[in-house]
Amino acid sequence: MLIYIAKRLMVALPTLLIVSMLVFGLQMLLPGDPVLAMAGEERDPETLARIREQLHLDDPVPVQYLRWLGGVVTGDLGTSLRTGEPVSQLIVQKLPVTIQLAVMSMIFAMLIGIPAGIIAAVRKGSVTDWLANFVALSGLSIPNFWLGIMLILLVSVNLGWLPASGYESIFVDPVRSLQTMIMPAFVLGTGLAATLMRHTRSSMLGVLSADYIRTARAKGLTGRQVVLKHSFRNALLPVITLTALLFGELLAGAVLTEQIFTIPGFGKLIVDAVFNRDYAVVQGVVLCTAVGFLMMNLVADVLSVMLNPRMRAAL
Repeated sequence: MLIYIAKRLMVALPTLLIVSMLVFGLQMLLPGDPVLAMAGEERDPETLARIREQLHLDDPVPVQYLRWLGGVVTGDLGTSLRTGEPVSQLIVQKLPVTIQLAVMSMIFAMLIGIPAGIIAAVRKGSVTDWLANFVALSGLSIPNFWLGIMLILLVSVNLGWLPASGYESIFVDPVRSLQTMIMPAFVLGTGLAATLMRHTRSSMLGVLSADYIRTARAKGLTGRQVVLKHSFRNALLPVITLTALLFGELLAGAVLTEQIFTIPGFGKLIVDAVFNRDYAVVQGVVLCTAVGFLMMNLVADVLSVMLNPRMRAAL
């Protein structure tokens, strides 16, 4: 298993290198000049030239990239052009927020999507199956920003049950933190639940038609035993893999949801950095999200091997 993980990591390294090139190169295409934004009203040529020299922006692009990559290897992601704070410090501040939102969203998605998928597969062709598919398609079709605004109007403005926006660290006030995160996590979780429901249903239908399931039923096992002990365990592999990949997407930041609920996570950080032409922050956040997504891919691959006896035997 360790050799397999090492091989997967070796494959991920060239991917990260390519991602770093794309991140550094594409941000050069962003409109605007960060030096003009930093200079403010003092936009005389000498001031602009001094700032460019301090930030090494006059160097050729390959030289700038190699300097930045060398800092990344040593853990230095640069300094924010807007605030002067280290990018790594900003990421450390925002990453727990995004992780909390991602975890709560996945909990909602799994609690809704997996049971709905199992029920829809067991009762294929029934009203329950059609209803579950309708709800799943609705969850995929309804935009997150619209659902978030409607929840704010209903739950916060009209009913006054939960705060409309804001964030409190779970380490400072756990109750307040959960209250501020329930609605955005539910908004993100509904879309993920629809995807999980469809994949769970498809995987369960494939397993329920297998010969060993018919044998289990012929041996007199109850429907609950057949579904939960035999069918679901074998249908779980693609669902777990999909869950890990969806979690990796959540780590990339839910931009619209974080903006609507004023959550200071990765999504809001990168939007503010793009608007402020803060190239160092954009590069650091995108690179970190790429690393997180690749790590979740690695987790999915490892779980696939652990849960599949044939893959374990092949290793």
